[in-house]
Amino acid sequence: MRGRILNSLRLKNYLLIGLLCLMPMHAYGATVVSPTLDTGDTAWMLISATLVLMMTIPGLALFYAGMVRKKNVLATMMQSFAICCMMSILWVVIGYSLVFTTGTPYIGNLSQFMLNGILEHFHFGIDKGFVLGADTAAPVMMTIPQSVYVVFQMTFIIISVAILVGSAAERIKFSALCVFCILWGLLSYVPIAHWVWSPDGWLASLGAIDFAGGTVVHINAGVAGLVCAIMIGKRIGIGKSDLSPHNVGYAVIGASLLWVGWFGFNAGSALGANGRAGMAMLVTQVAAASGGIGWMCIEWIKRKKPTVLGIVSGAVAGLVVITPAAGFVLPGPAILMGFIGGIACFWSCSYLKHKLGYDDSLDAFGVHGIGGIIGAILTGVFAFGPLSATEADPAGISASISLVIAQIEAVAVTIIWSGGISWILLTVIDKVIGLRVDPDDERLGLDMSLHNEQINS
Repeated sequence: MRGRILNSLRLKNYLLIGLLCLMPMHAYGATVVSPTLDTGDTAWMLISATLVLMMTIPGLALFYAGMVRKKNVLATMMQSFAICCMMSILWVVIGYSLVFTTGTPYIGNLSQFMLNGILEHFHFGIDKGFVLGADTAAPVMMTIPQSVYVVFQMTFIIISVAILVGSAAERIKFSALCVFCILWGLLSYVPIAHWVWSPDGWLASLGAIDFAGGTVVHINAGVAGLVCAIMIGKRIGIGKSDLSPHNVGYAVIGASLLWVGWFGFNAGSALGANGRAGMAMLVTQVAAASGGIGWMCIEWIKRKKPTVLGIVSGAVAGLVVITPAAGFVLPGPAILMGFIGGIACFWSCSYLKHKLGYDDSLDAFGVHGIGGIIGAILTGVFAFGPLSATEADPAGISASISLVIAQIEAVAVTIIWSGGISWILLTVIDKVIGLRVDPDDERLGLDMSLHNEQINS
């Protein structure tokens, strides 16, 4: 009799557990208590989101505008500004939900369409932290409001799309650019971000790591930029006419804003005001410095004179290289990584594109694609375990052959996916509305031909 009662109780318990497993869970997780909000972490993440937004407007807008001809300055700035507007809406409507909900290892679901549910713990103006991936084996406790995390991650898709269009500067139709950016953000950025940064993403499950966007942002955007440059074709007059930058001063100001904003990009990816954020800021600074020195030195040797545009491009290359590694490496390896990145990106921008014959106008692939690839792989070489150690994983993630292999796999997947999606989208858009402005409009300049505006001084 006692045995039958115990069996009956066990059956009831099993049924109860089964019913709980079948119950729908909110994005925060029905069985996980929301963590307490930390005001220091929240303040830092609010600042970080602002810094990363500054990287695009005005940072990248000025950096790119300084490198084009005077007749295309406003059109180039318009691209960054319009992308900021379009990606903000795309992210809120559907992008965030598809990236950070846990539908499958390949894509999230629509449970947070239009940010449905993110105010669940918001009462009388006070919010709580939230749990990312509450229904996975590795939930991430967030001590910041989900609204802040949404904005922070929004700035990443904004700058990713803004980076890639630099490859087609001075000749792409604005209508084609708008359509391509929206579709590429949805079909390339969103899936890759889910694969790498979602708790159940399949590249993350392979062991690949990307602290702040080496694969998700830089390789993804750089490869798409390369495809754009090839498919749209070269600018009129390249190799024959003077296509030198209109205002290198703009480029220096833009690169400086990028450098400062990158602290939000990398140190902000620690998702709190903590020691890992401090180390990420330190390695970001020294990698940028060594990248600028690397480019300056090789240019000095090869061309006898270092250029202003060269040293600022080298600093950006160093920033790109350290991005995937910022929360995993120490300052010594960061200096080496930045220096390698500066030299490699100089080679890519100065020799590779001329050898292969593509016109990457503002070196989106030469700096971001090549730099991202180098940084992602070297992260596996130099990762220092204690920086990423947690209570659940006291050893952290350390450099190893298996980690290098996982990084190479993530790089290869990103190149194939981004390149393939970009080629398909550009092919379709070209057939429907055309990719390139008319030759006469290109000669006139995109400021007047596309926007009926011009710089008067």
